[in-house]
Amino acid sequence: MDFIDLIRKPWPWYVAGPLIGLTVPTLLLIGNKSFGISSSLRHICAACLPAHIPFFHYNWRKEIWNLLFVLGTLIGGFVATYFLANPYAFQLSAATMADLQALGIRDFSGLMPADLFATENLFTIKGLIFFVFGGFLVGFGTRWAGGCTSGHAIMGISNLQWPSVVATCCFMIGGFAMTYLLLPVILKYV
Repeated sequence: MDFIDLIRKPWPWYVAGPLIGLTVPTLLLIGNKSFGISSSLRHICAACLPAHIPFFHYNWRKEIWNLLFVLGTLIGGFVATYFLANPYAFQLSAATMADLQALGIRDFSGLMPADLFATENLFTIKGLIFFVFGGFLVGFGTRWAGGCTSGHAIMGISNLQWPSVVATCCFMIGGFAMTYLLLPVILKYV
């Protein structure tokens, strides 16, 4: 197995998990920095919008490392998608596939079901719910919780912050509620 094959295959949790976990002490050691992606939108707005909104009046330049991290994530995603695509079929359990097929999702060829996330769905009621309303809820929830799932679950819990434990529990409860209560209704009637 050569290096390209190694990085194309999905990595098992016992390799990827510790690598993600090592991000926390690394960021703390190189400058007492917190990991999180959601704050980068605030930094971009503070840098690009000359508005007189108090929320955007701070020294965003000291957070430039976060913007570079997000840029690297975007570039890495592009490279992985177009140059290092996994040649193997996406693995999904038979029970999960049966549950999704019962909800009308039939295409399992990619990481996201094309039945939901296809470009032709953008201007439909389903697209309005999933892309616009769902995006608004994610953004609002992130701002209200004071951070995103990665910031709270990876950085906050590892720093033993009680609010991050509460936020992560709420993220999980919300995910379960969406998956088992709201998603079947949305897919059935929309």
